[in-house]
Amino acid sequence: MVEIPGRLEAGSPYPLGATFDGLGVNFAVFSANADAIDLCVFEPNGRRQIACLRLPEWTDEVWHGYLPGARPGLLYGFRAHGRYEPENGHRFNPNKLLLDPYARKLSGNLRWTDALHSYRVRSPRKDLSFDRRDSAAAMPKAVVTSETFDWSGDVRLNTPWSDTVIYEAHPKGLTKLLEDVPAQERGTFAALAHPKVIEHLQRIGATALELLPIHSIVQDRRLQEAGLVNYWGYNTLSFFAPERRYMASDESDELRIAIRRLHAAGIEVILDVVYNHTAEGSELGPTFNFRGLDNATYYRLVEDDPRYCVNDTGTGNTLDLSHPRVLQMVADSLRYWAESYRIDGFRFDLGVTLGRDGNNGFDPRSGFFDVLRQDPVLNGLKLISEPWDIGPGGYQLGNHPPGFAEWNDKFRDATRRFWRGDSDMRPEFAARIAGSADLFDRRARRPWASINFVAAHDGQPLRDIVSYEGKHNEANGEDNKDGHSENYSRNWGVEGPTDDPEIREIRQRVTRSMLTTMFASLGTPMLLGGDEFGRTQQGNNNAYCQDNEISWFDWSRLETEEGRGLRDYVARLSAIRRNYLLMRTARFLHGEVEVAPDILDIDWFDERGLHLSPDDWHNTEGRALVMRRGRKREDGSIRVVSLMMNGSGEPLTFRMPPPGDLHSRLLIDSADPKGQERDIDESIVIQDRAAAIVVGTRAAS
Repeated sequence: MVEIPGRLEAGSPYPLGATFDGLGVNFAVFSANADAIDLCVFEPNGRRQIACLRLPEWTDEVWHGYLPGARPGLLYGFRAHGRYEPENGHRFNPNKLLLDPYARKLSGNLRWTDALHSYRVRSPRKDLSFDRRDSAAAMPKAVVTSETFDWSGDVRLNTPWSDTVIYEAHPKGLTKLLEDVPAQERGTFAALAHPKVIEHLQRIGATALELLPIHSIVQDRRLQEAGLVNYWGYNTLSFFAPERRYMASDESDELRIAIRRLHAAGIEVILDVVYNHTAEGSELGPTFNFRGLDNATYYRLVEDDPRYCVNDTGTGNTLDLSHPRVLQMVADSLRYWAESYRIDGFRFDLGVTLGRDGNNGFDPRSGFFDVLRQDPVLNGLKLISEPWDIGPGGYQLGNHPPGFAEWNDKFRDATRRFWRGDSDMRPEFAARIAGSADLFDRRARRPWASINFVAAHDGQPLRDIVSYEGKHNEANGEDNKDGHSENYSRNWGVEGPTDDPEIREIRQRVTRSMLTTMFASLGTPMLLGGDEFGRTQQGNNNAYCQDNEISWFDWSRLETEEGRGLRDYVARLSAIRRNYLLMRTARFLHGEVEVAPDILDIDWFDERGLHLSPDDWHNTEGRALVMRRGRKREDGSIRVVSLMMNGSGEPLTFRMPPPGDLHSRLLIDSADPKGQERDIDESIVIQDRAAAIVVGTRAAS
């Protein structure tokens, strides 16, 4: 037990958080509006507060103090003194124990009680009232850490964007049912780099594993009372501490070891991060950390009534990244994960929110984007934005700055609609599979900026998109009112599972056709984990609260012929993309460069092998499309790759476009998944709802 002195030494305002120097621990926490902040130290089990010491210094709005003799493992929290004036945006209440925003490890679980609120929950005055109960017994405690990990020999992969294939997965759901993993490790960080996981990712050609949020979260009170769980994890409590429910042990090195093993296997790790809001909710929410430390600084408040939070996120609050200290915290968090855990990239949830400077609307030159683009650690990582939120001007696909990729929901929707047979899809579909140049070809951006996906965690998996026409979210307890109402899906005759062989065949063919489209399009393909072997959520398109078999990967599907066949088909698609440069060209193609007579860098044809005329493009019932890309290779030979798609309900004969002296070879056909590569002459029959990739070559003259 540390002998606690009567007062703290002055210490230093930097770095923020708790820093062990070998002789003691320096504590530094930002608050512009507090009158004083106390450091509270707890016994090792976290139950009893053994000291509460005033931080003695305030420098540049950072409160700081030094505790001699303190060591890693010490449990602590803060109490902030100041005005309780909700009508002016201030909510200080020293009765509430506050987590350090920079805490790198937490001890204990949050226990829901009304004492977690700074106001009396049942008071008729609501948040204008004041609660004097101590919240410490219900709060987790921050833990002082000293992190050392031998990264020598680990090499940052820096996989080129044009070579990247992303695999999106939940850190628990990925391995919870994987029987090859020891029982105590299933669903944990330790299992992420199990040989079976790595072998599977390598087999299907994934170059990056994108994990849903792993920052420490709060389990929503509403969900807990309903017997549900916040499974996805978009409810952050701490931006520096990993979520303990994903740990097989109490050691954070468990995640570092997994990342190092993934790197050794050639697989990058990308984190889905949530810096747009916190777990404290609206002005009626609890007080965990930011609200109690400086509500008026950390959160965007309604300009003419600062009692209320701006809610551009739909979660009750919005972090104010226009404030330099809040922005610093986000940048420090990103840098910490990039350096201490060797994370290779980040996907920013509701990225539009991060690009708003105060109430001035979205700005691609906002402080958030500027900081990341100039930071020597962060600007070389993979940065991905979810380019929308529910705030004003909340849809900003294509408007992010260079250096960022963006989730392209227009690609998702166009692909689903084309393959389910919607009319008038040719122009939109063509724009999406050609890299969405209309959205991204500006400011020297590249096709990789378009993250092309057909399914993601937010929605139905691919198997359900071809099996259900409606959502089936009854298990969520919201009367099936939650989730998107329009999935652009089709069940092909029966809602849900069926033994009808014809329906099963068309579903599998459309699934393969959508996957073929995604891998053959310009842009960065992102595969939803489990889609490669037919994972289902039983029609649920909003499984955020389903920490059970609805969401977990059913690896037993790989024991079925259908599951293995789909996995092998995805592996073939990935290999084709890897082996043919034209499948992943690093620049936009506009059909303005003639690489050889009758061959443009990109060109468009119908099933007759004819260029599409303006009337053809506007033919609302035209459902056949060929996208051909061409290049002249260094040895003088010519190569073209054609993506041939029949979105109609009948087989069609596709003639090879001119010139006629190309040697054509079928690489893959979604209607014949086990079919071998073969030469073709002047034409090829493509089945209804099927896609094929054909390569053509002319030797150097």
